[in-house]
Amino acid sequence: MDLYKTMPPSDITSYCGSYLPSDVTLLLDIVDKSGVRDVPVAQKEALIQSGQQHYSDMLTLEKAPSDAHEQMYQQALQQGKLRLAQDIVRLSTTLKSLFETQTNSRSPLILVSLVRAGLPIGVLLQRALSDGSAPYHLPSQHYGVSIIRDRGLDPVALTKILSAHPTSPIVFVDGWTGKGAIYGELSRSLKAYLDKHWTADASFSNVFHQGRGVVPLLTLADPAGVAWLSASNEDWLIPSGLLGSTVSGLISRTLYSDPNHDLTSGLHQSVIYHDLAHKDHSLSFIEAIEDMRHQLLLQNANTTALPTYAAPRYHAQRIIETLANHYQISNINRIKPTIAEATRAVMRRDPEQVLLASADHPDTALLRHLCQQKGVAVTVIGEQILPYQAVTIIKKRDQ
Repeated sequence: MDLYKTMPPSDITSYCGSYLPSDVTLLLDIVDKSGVRDVPVAQKEALIQSGQQHYSDMLTLEKAPSDAHEQMYQQALQQGKLRLAQDIVRLSTTLKSLFETQTNSRSPLILVSLVRAGLPIGVLLQRALSDGSAPYHLPSQHYGVSIIRDRGLDPVALTKILSAHPTSPIVFVDGWTGKGAIYGELSRSLKAYLDKHWTADASFSNVFHQGRGVVPLLTLADPAGVAWLSASNEDWLIPSGLLGSTVSGLISRTLYSDPNHDLTSGLHQSVIYHDLAHKDHSLSFIEAIEDMRHQLLLQNANTTALPTYAAPRYHAQRIIETLANHYQISNINRIKPTIAEATRAVMRRDPEQVLLASADHPDTALLRHLCQQKGVAVTVIGEQILPYQAVTIIKKRDQ
């Protein structure tokens, strides 16, 4: 049972989903769910893997989490809320130290969360930076935008942000890294955008912190070793990674179904799951972590800034290559590493098997439960997949 209020259904809007208007501005084209084709998982996998359709052309509409799933989310929240609050404080402290001299009320730090996994983390950072009683207080504004594998960051959304904040520094926020694919998309998108729009009198250079070569990607966890700033490199049970829309403002995975694939014609699309409002944890998740952050604030503990990196380290690239070779996988998109991605893949995709580093790690309890429930094979292969605790292999379907 949630301890906090949820957003009244009448207040759930296309501008902020089920978050507060002060939490985030969503730069998405919200479409009606009734107009989106609900594609069964097996059919969707066949269409994607055969190349007939891109995954962003279609949705498998979300259903409400089961009672067991809800219970495990609540357990994960209780288990991880202190660590998450500590990580938000460390990230906020670092952002303060980096951007204090570059920001003011007219030129705030711009947080751009990548929908969906970045949204809860971005909201938490926006709340922390907006806290006038905190030593890491910093003028900031938070947006949610879409990024799609193979199609990149929404350029229309980026243009809107840069037009509104031409002198502000920008940081992109995601929940965690898996293989580093989203980092690659972000890097390519920003380079292409700057190559197209760069002029001597424009301030587009603020997209790249410390120059055009550094992609300012912030994550809570970075096992792939690609983020510019992260609280840790560990694969741990991030509570918001266990749910979909019901911990991300009721926003669906994003779509871009333009028949001509003209990626500059309009914002990427999304659906709001109004029918899942009774199961929404988006605000209660934020309030639970905020309570912990306020307790930490009362303790007046000193927090040191985290390191930043000018280039990706690709800590786990060798692991992905080894798995692809061992399981004869030509399309690495079938490999879903990290607890969060492995769990989501079991829930929403067509899994062949799940690989675990340990048979009884507490952070994989929900994943193991779902595998047992759905009859998905689980193989414990030990330390060879570390720092990942879990990897799901998607079934190969060519037709």
